Amino acid sequence: MAVSFGTAVLVIDGQIANVALPTIARDLGVSNGVITSVVTVYQLVLVMVLLPFSSLGDRVGHRRLYQYGQLLFLVASALCLFASTFWFLMALRALQALGAGMALSVSAAMVRQIYPANKLGTGMGVNSVIVASSGAIAPTLGGYIVSHLDWQWVFVAPVPFALLSLLLGRALPEPVRRDVPAQWISGGWSALSMLLLIGGAQLATHENFPIGAALMVAGVISITLLVRREKGREAPVVPVDLLARPVLGLSALAAIACFTASGALMLSLPFRLESLGFRPDQAGLLLLPFPLTMLVVAPLSGWLSDRIAATKLGVTGMMIAIAGLVLLATMPAQPAELGIAWRLSLTAVGFGLFFAPNSRLLIGRAPRERAAAAGGLLSTSRLLGQTVAAVVVGILLAGGLGTGNTPLIISCALAVVAALCSLARFRSMKQDQAALAQD
Repeated sequence: MAVSFGTAVLVIDGQIANVALPTIARDLGVSNGVITSVVTVYQLVLVMVLLPFSSLGDRVGHRRLYQYGQLLFLVASALCLFASTFWFLMALRALQALGAGMALSVSAAMVRQIYPANKLGTGMGVNSVIVASSGAIAPTLGGYIVSHLDWQWVFVAPVPFALLSLLLGRALPEPVRRDVPAQWISGGWSALSMLLLIGGAQLATHENFPIGAALMVAGVISITLLVRREKGREAPVVPVDLLARPVLGLSALAAIACFTASGALMLSLPFRLESLGFRPDQAGLLLLPFPLTMLVVAPLSGWLSDRIAATKLGVTGMMIAIAGLVLLATMPAQPAELGIAWRLSLTAVGFGLFFAPNSRLLIGRAPRERAAAAGGLLSTSRLLGQTVAAVVVGILLAGGLGTGNTPLIISCALAVVAALCSLARFRSMKQDQAALAQD
């Protein structure tokens, strides 16, 4: 329950702002392309700090770091009530993300401690239920708040869940510290590399393309040099030891593609729905079928992943998701509410069949002593995908393409990439099994 409420905090805070973005843009006097920074800055800071905090959690204890993060998040959320300028809001979102990153970096490792190995898929399914139900609350709650209260309350809404998580925190596994060396240089280098890469992409979105492109190139170079440095190190901050294993590396790549696809879909839909004449609260309700369907599919998918190969579930899911995205792209010019709802539900079935099995494989196949690193990798993959989605949608909105079918086409292509990664992973696992049989 403590981990579940903490997860709810992060999901709600990461998604509740989506439906409020057009309103916030009008109130603060910024463009639709710029206002996506409310999402991107939050996700950027999370991506920057997840891997360093995963390493730090091994030193200070997972529970301690988790609860410190929740406390910092509470303080930043309270201050959001006083946000009246764009840049002050950005600073508070970064502070919220810092607290969320501390908690999220070790949450998957604690889930692995809580559940026995043969029930890990069920545990990941339960976690997916929390993600889905929180996602179901977020757009509806966000639309209601924007329609009836000041938009600042959108960022305070997750606070009760953080309080409950803190109160129940004594039930979390006892902090177990590992005697690993401090990795301050690698941690700072990792954060800087992500800042250059994602921050450069964000700058390129806002008509500073030359500077943004230069920063992105610098980010790629920095990551390349960091990976070379981390090779061969004990407990590296950047988990190159895990990524070198084809099963884990392909699972991480598939997760990035899939989260980018779903993120681009959910971030672009509020703008498209409002362009069709729906109010913010109506748009929030129209987004509800996606997380509600995930709420049903996620636990089933987790339970099945303890019994059926992850690749079979994942590829099937991506085929269904692709069909749903194609149907969304071919909707009538004036779609009925029911027509939007069943198409979103079908798409959610596909994504729901993919997420839990892929997460189980990534967490369960990692060595136990690297559970926090695997959890950080999973969370980084998810947030990197969502951040890339926000950047892509921001670029499309700035170019006048964000309210049409282009985001759906991009999501469809990324779903194909996730399916191909799952197939390649299956082939690698078969080759490993054949090699073991020969030995």
